[in-house]
Amino acid sequence: MNTNKNSYTLIYATVMVIIVALMLALVSSSLKGIQTANVELDKKKQILSSLNVNFEGQDAAAVYDKYIGTELVINSNAEVLSEVKGDAFKLDYIKELAKPIQERKLPLYIAQIEGETKYIIPLRGAGLWGPIWGYIALNEDKNTVYGSFYSHASETPGLGAEIAQTSFQQKFVGKSIFNDKEEFVSIAVMKPGQVAENQDQVDGISGGTITSKGVEKMLLSCIGQYEAYLKKSNGGTEE
Repeated sequence: MNTNKNSYTLIYATVMVIIVALMLALVSSSLKGIQTANVELDKKKQILSSLNVNFEGQDAAAVYDKYIGTELVINSNAEVLSEVKGDAFKLDYIKELAKPIQERKLPLYIAQIEGETKYIIPLRGAGLWGPIWGYIALNEDKNTVYGSFYSHASETPGLGAEIAQTSFQQKFVGKSIFNDKEEFVSIAVMKPGQVAENQDQVDGISGGTITSKGVEKMLLSCIGQYEAYLKKSNGGTEE
């Protein structure tokens, strides 16, 4: 073949593209299992972080199984759709949030910490530059916050990105999501010096107002889906 012809260059380039594409596909396929395992492990670490569980230097998957004894799939009417462990964990929460609330399947994780029951709710919202997410753990009263974890995709370092810092997350501990009238109000995230009426609040991040309000909206919308379940069989909050 005449290597000086344009046809040779075109054929050579086409063959190389096909070979590279096949190699990339093969590598991607071979690594898919590892990637999936890493994503699942990171999710377990995030859930454990909302429970203030230290898993450093330990097998996080084993620690997760130690504390998370029950995983439920429920709906907004507090009906339990599945109690099979793994169903809630594998649920695509982002896809569920895109559905009308009456059609959503909602994951709920139940942990035992020092003999007390904790309820962990997944969170998903929007910050200034992209998605934010996390988990919030409620005490056995299904009202006060035991712990929380927040993360982000692209918030500004030193500003909105501070939601991922423990110092911000710990502000939510002890706050209530129901008011004195047993109404679900969630938790307000306010500028320092401002006061929210009829609900618990935490100070937002200086210079990160939009991200802070994103956390507030995320808590209100995501926890709100579980209102019926949190009120059900919960003493004075029974409807």
